[in-house]
Amino acid sequence: MNTRPSASASAQAVFPSLGTTAVLLVTDPGALPAAEAVLRAELAAVDRACSRFRPDSELSRLNLNAGRTTTVSAYFAEALEAALRAARLTDGTVDPTAGSAVIALGYDRTFASLSPEDARPVPVTRPAPGWRHIAFDPRTRRLRLPPGTRLDLGATAKALAADRAVLQAAATTGCGVLVSLGGDLATAGAAPEGGWRIALADDHARPASEGGAAVAVTGGALATSGIQVRTWRRGGRVVHHVVDPATGEPAAPVWRTVTVAAGTCVDANAVSTAAIVRGERALDWVRATDLPARLTRLDGTTVRLGGWPPDSHAPASPGSPATAPGGPR
Repeated sequence: MNTRPSASASAQAVFPSLGTTAVLLVTDPGALPAAEAVLRAELAAVDRACSRFRPDSELSRLNLNAGRTTTVSAYFAEALEAALRAARLTDGTVDPTAGSAVIALGYDRTFASLSPEDARPVPVTRPAPGWRHIAFDPRTRRLRLPPGTRLDLGATAKALAADRAVLQAAATTGCGVLVSLGGDLATAGAAPEGGWRIALADDHARPASEGGAAVAVTGGALATSGIQVRTWRRGGRVVHHVVDPATGEPAAPVWRTVTVAAGTCVDANAVSTAAIVRGERALDWVRATDLPARLTRLDGTTVRLGGWPPDSHAPASPGSPATAPGGPR
């Protein structure tokens, strides 16, 4: 699905980035070039720091040096702190040390390059080393990963980029701004009248059908996690990219998608991803967060928590923002 923003949100830019789609909306058309420049600079920065598919990224170099103490850049330190915050918020259900498990499942290259049919058997899975074993001093930015650990900042870095870019763009332009990266979106500044109209979707890249479910957002952020878009076959099994750190296995298929609203995209993404991993246990846990959430089962039935409103509907409009799964590359 997709959505059409309200009439006062009259300028947008849409382009591929981080293996997904970046969507930028501003309430002042004259501010679009400046806001787009901010967003593109942020996306380049997060790619250089946090991509696990670039051999020259800071993340790749740090993974090669696991077991040694290294001083990281200020940007990487912020991204790591976001990932550690997600781990704390979710009691380790979202864990940045799950990189080896994701690679073992076959997600060892960009998703566009991934073979949809991999005949190799899935290796014996192992639990992630655990985020508590990361030694990091935010003051000195000194980091030591346990030997053999591979970080995967993945979706938390994408969510952080959305949070950072929207705040910088709003400060630069003085108008309302929405940034969506693969459906994980953040807003800043004054929203258009009636709020930003956001479609709820299984796949952010598919055009909206007329009358699809939508929600109005006046501030903060939304994030959606799901298990049906980024899937492939490995050794005859259908696997997906949301890994349970406790087992190293893909999360059990209970929820098709989970959408969460929060003050920041990092927090919304952490809770939506944790809900996918927790399966049936997610309901009480998400309810305890007091965050608005919409959980969709495999059969399409929905559960709304934390005051999530009944579905409204939005007309189709290609290129406008949807919140739907769409991880980095």
